[in-house]
Amino acid sequence: MMTSVDTDLIRVLADPLRLKIVHLLARETLCTTHLVEETGAKQTNLSNHLRVLREAGVVETEPCGRFTYYKLRPDVIAALAGQFTELAEQARTAADRKRSCP
Repeated sequence: MMTSVDTDLIRVLADPLRLKIVHLLARETLCTTHLVEETGAKQTNLSNHLRVLREAGVVETEPCGRFTYYKLRPDVIAALAGQFTELAEQARTAADRKRSCP
């Protein structure tokens, strides 16, 4: 059985600013203003990255007056981690198997 790792999600998380946002949101729910302060990114740039994370299902929004709060969806991160765990388990058992050369 071949394990499939979500390569689209890996691409989304591979961006340094998006990964920093994910790390920040793993600690607490934050609004755009907080994320601008924490990352030093310009609001338009940050908003584009948040849109990508939202469309990928990594974060969800919570409106609060004129602010929008963002929170991480741990189930999505856990699912990706699970895919890598399965891959590691396959690699452990593969060490005992070796295909012979022709």
